[in-house]
Amino acid sequence: MAIFYSELTYPATAATCAVIGAACDVKTRRIPNVITMPAFLFGLLLHLVIGGWMQLLYALIAGLACGLIFLVFYIAGGMGAGDVKLMTAVGCIAGGANGVYFNTVASIMVLTAICGGVMAVVLALVRGRLQQTLMNVGELVTHHASKGLQPHPDLNVENAKTLRLPYALAIACGCLLTLFLAYKGAA
Repeated sequence: MAIFYSELTYPATAATCAVIGAACDVKTRRIPNVITMPAFLFGLLLHLVIGGWMQLLYALIAGLACGLIFLVFYIAGGMGAGDVKLMTAVGCIAGGANGVYFNTVASIMVLTAICGGVMAVVLALVRGRLQQTLMNVGELVTHHASKGLQPHPDLNVENAKTLRLPYALAIACGCLLTLFLAYKGAA
């Protein structure tokens, strides 16, 4: 089965999943389960076929770790459930192989966060709401410091008046940048 494997297999497959999720998120503002659930299962199957049961277990751990990190933001009202499920699927696809590919997962997570932050600033600038957005960040920090993960009554993903970024774009960006870095490292 190793003939199907290259150093780019996992990051390329994760990036493909994320780009499909981002396209749906931009178009419909939703990431349907018909994308995330098969992607999650495909990631497990891919690791099983290429690396066996232990690699499947590591992929499952990677996916769950990514999902749990994003679940915190969902609970706090900062992102939708589709983003959590997409990141779980991406982590499952990217992670595995006796922990070796946890570097890929870590790269995706860090680059996704950076891309999301940059995109949020650009969105706020384009909409002329940077100052308000920065004040809202301060309000959110204060709120969550006192109320924990309880969503802010006004500054949450359910409020249509707040600036909302289709976060699957940031996930796709993080995956594509990770793929690029893996490609440069393999060359």
